[in-house]
Amino acid sequence: MDDEERSYRTMSIAEAIADADGVDHVPVTFDRCAHVVGPFFHGTSAALAVGDLIGPGQPMNHDRDRIANHVYFSALLEPAVWGAELAVAHTGGGPARIYVVEPLGPFEDDPNVTNKRFPGNVTRSYRTRQPMRVVDEVQCWDPHPPEVLQGMLDNLARLRAEGLDVVYD
Repeated sequence: MDDEERSYRTMSIAEAIADADGVDHVPVTFDRCAHVVGPFFHGTSAALAVGDLIGPGQPMNHDRDRIANHVYFSALLEPAVWGAELAVAHTGGGPARIYVVEPLGPFEDDPNVTNKRFPGNVTRSYRTRQPMRVVDEVQCWDPHPPEVLQGMLDNLARLRAEGLDVVYD
């Protein structure tokens, strides 16, 4: 498979918001997730190989002092880009990597983004307590402009300083 075939284009978060307008959200739960299909993406700074497993118990991408009880992933590429960029920004290492992953158990809507700024799960973000298998690495993806990434980092730092950096994990 050449790099162009491995680019895995999906709609943007903005397009997903527009696409969800007027559509009722059906919650994705551990008991009701089989209808959600991938590909699914996971962003990180970790160097992984096809076949490797990603499991809970790792530091969170946006706060390396917190250990995640879940593995977070998305059916949209853009949230995985955020995950990868935040992981690199908080570890000081790189490169940012995005993997195509396969959940090995049930999953649910990520409560950190579902029904927050927009109704439903417009970012198509999920989490699982089970491992996920790496099935490919996305070779071609567009990073956020540096000023946009810095804005996100500044906002996360502000929330942390105000004690508002709540994560439902």
